[in-house]
Amino acid sequence: MLLTNATLATMQGDSRYGLLERGAVRLEGERIAWVGPMDDAPGGEALDLEGRLVTPGLIDCHSHIVYGGDRAAEFELRLEGASYEEIARAGGGIVSTVAATRAASDEALLAEALGRADALIAEGATVLEVKSGYGLDVETELRMLRVARRIGAARGVTVRTTCLVAHAVPPEYAGRADAYIDEIALPTLARGHAEGLIDAVDGFCEGIAFDTAQIARVFDAARALGLPVKLHAEQLSHMGGARLAAEYGALSADHVEYATEADAAAMAAAGTVAVLLPGAFYTLRETQVPPVAAFRAAGVPMAVATDSNPGSSPLSSLLLAMNMACTLFRLTPEEALAGVTRNAARALGLAEHGTIRAGARADLAVWDVERPAELAYRIGHNPLYRRIQGGTL
Repeated sequence: MLLTNATLATMQGDSRYGLLERGAVRLEGERIAWVGPMDDAPGGEALDLEGRLVTPGLIDCHSHIVYGGDRAAEFELRLEGASYEEIARAGGGIVSTVAATRAASDEALLAEALGRADALIAEGATVLEVKSGYGLDVETELRMLRVARRIGAARGVTVRTTCLVAHAVPPEYAGRADAYIDEIALPTLARGHAEGLIDAVDGFCEGIAFDTAQIARVFDAARALGLPVKLHAEQLSHMGGARLAAEYGALSADHVEYATEADAAAMAAAGTVAVLLPGAFYTLRETQVPPVAAFRAAGVPMAVATDSNPGSSPLSSLLLAMNMACTLFRLTPEEALAGVTRNAARALGLAEHGTIRAGARADLAVWDVERPAELAYRIGHNPLYRRIQGGTL
């Protein structure tokens, strides 16, 4: 297939957005075979895009879309003055979703997750990262990972599974976080890896979850299995998570509202991506913004994701996440688009995704807009014209 008469935001090179006016892209199988000016295009069956914008397919590099139940009641409690931590310590928050997830069947979990995935796909997403973390026992964590794999098979979308068994301490292990690591987290990693269910390992380093020493034990186990790591770090306080993530060469440190300039320097040296999650910042009405200027100065790549989850970020729109990242965190529209393409791919360790170039995966989004900034500018508007997944329109 030859796509012609397109404005290409290649997301590489020195120009803004890697923009190529009157460009063309030749697809062969699941790969991009050629990119260049339309006048130089090779022959082949052509699809005239009539000047529309083409970007890499969007990538949600941080989501929790497999879970049972909802937490609308907690949304009301927060509006009545309760804090996220107060709700969590009273048995709400993650733990309430754990109970609903454990009680749900695999088919129910899949049906609900597919609805959330469809919302993302309808806005041009071609890659979804899906975390476990609402089972907090070995069997339910593995069930979540299996359901996540089924999303990819059901929708033909690329799914990367992340084992987030170190998400919270369940009630049956209250006050025994180290025992939970020994008896649940580490066996889950071993079994999940043996079944081929885990692409990466994550944890929540926070006062209401696990400290750096406990996360380090999980990361050591991941390293022994040859699995890359990432970390929920510095979301509600500064716990040293971002520095720990850098020490382990993590793919990403996510949230990072309380990260420091020293953290940024460590992340840059390690090649660790900062994943910004404005949906959670917005929903929790936080005031501590991520140190975007420090990330820029240090050269830390910044990704943007939905953090789609039932409690702190019930968000299923990457386009809205881009707008929030610009409005709340002061990213430029170019940084926001890089955040859901090139840098999101890097946060998942996907070298063949996120840019438009010869040899890359043929995952593309075609938009009814004149300029790339419109994708982050509009609110509640979906200008997707076509989506191409692995060379298939």
